[in-house]
Amino acid sequence: MAENSSCCTPEGSCHSDATDVQVGEVTTTYKVTGMTCGHCEGAVKSEIAEIAGVSSVQAAAASGVVTVTSRSPLDDEAVRAAVDEAGYELVGQA
Repeated sequence: MAENSSCCTPEGSCHSDATDVQVGEVTTTYKVTGMTCGHCEGAVKSEIAEIAGVSSVQAAAASGVVTVTSRSPLDDEAVRAAVDEAGYELVGQA
């Protein structure tokens, strides 16, 4: 009889490669004002990506939402400083 090759554990939890978030990482969503285009998104993403511990940044100018994944919770003032450096304003966590 062949061994079960399912990705699910006997307890019923499943493993999925569908996400880039690693175990122990934190995802935080911020509201940023002033972004109007792809260039704006890139500027914000670039500055936030420089913060130690950040593993990914997604920005959407249309909604003003920036999603940051990091190894540990980020200091909001560090994120604010990065957004300010890019030329935009951090409203706060969304």
